[in-house]
Amino acid sequence: MLFLADVNNYLNVYTLNLTPGLPSYLKLLVMKPFALAVKFNSLVIGALLVTIVSCGYTDKKDKASNSAPATVQARPSISTIISEKQFNDLFPQRDKFYSYAAFIKAANELANIKVKVTRRAVSVYQLMRTDKATGKTTTVRQDPDWNEAWAKVKPDSTYTIDYGAFCSEKDIATNKKELAAFFAQIGHETRHGETGAFNDGLMLIHENNTTLPYIAENDEYPPAKGQKYYGRGPLQISYNGNYGYASDCIFGDHKILLNNPALVETDPVIAFKTAIYFWMTPQTKKPSAHDVMAGKWQPNAADIAKGRKPGFGMVINIVNGEIECNHGDNMYNMTDRIGFYQFFLKKLGVTDANCVCSCATMQPYQ
Repeated sequence: MLFLADVNNYLNVYTLNLTPGLPSYLKLLVMKPFALAVKFNSLVIGALLVTIVSCGYTDKKDKASNSAPATVQARPSISTIISEKQFNDLFPQRDKFYSYAAFIKAANELANIKVKVTRRAVSVYQLMRTDKATGKTTTVRQDPDWNEAWAKVKPDSTYTIDYGAFCSEKDIATNKKELAAFFAQIGHETRHGETGAFNDGLMLIHENNTTLPYIAENDEYPPAKGQKYYGRGPLQISYNGNYGYASDCIFGDHKILLNNPALVETDPVIAFKTAIYFWMTPQTKKPSAHDVMAGKWQPNAADIAKGRKPGFGMVINIVNGEIECNHGDNMYNMTDRIGFYQFFLKKLGVTDANCVCSCATMQPYQ
């Protein structure tokens, strides 16, 4: 599993080995630079790797644009590429919490949201959330140093996350391959058993150990009194910083999930939204899994030198590369994810003949 640490406000991802055969409950640790990560497995930690990256600042006086709604180009609903029967066949042992209706509703509702991320001086962020249905844009995060002169002269990058592009940006075959890759990740992360049949995904709603609070110091997203932020949902979101950041993007209000993190394990629509949010959101150094599967990401010279190539193997590198990549072909968790992907491809009636499915020789991100 991955563990995210911050050294001088730069992103450094550290990892700790998994116990073979155990799912790597994914934790979306997003703190001060914009990033995602996963929680550690306490059974195999030799030493804690450590300074938590801080995330986000929400201006109390959010500035909103109330212009008339722009014409939104309609994308096909995800229900056009997977039916309820197919979903049920893919996850026959799933907990009833994870219903087809909840998945489709989550995707359709989140499709109305896009977030513009602007960064200055490496780690100073502004996030602007737009509701495409109303045309309203709100600043949901603006770091305290945003308007400092030294930050203004150091523009870094700007990108927009359109959650409506989830499995709907390309042709049907590409969209189905992306869906198979997404299902492979949530299937592996939430499986409860190792039958080898790849039919045991979406069985776990939260991690087994719910005694740990998963609270990290965070000025922007402080924990609510008495709440715990252990792993919940298809991708096991954890830590107060992550709940607050996801809540800003999903709801436009960081307090909703900070004050009531249990919504991720009691409301299946919200649970699926947190998983889609992770899938669509780039990390500071990494592309989003969506961009890889939609064919939008191409490796630069540094990536090529480190063996990174477009394909499902790159998605594994994004999700859990430090544990599973560049360790040869016999890494259990990597091969399990590949098995899920190939299983779901077949079930969805598509192929990925030229797939770079393995990350056995890809160097992970540091």
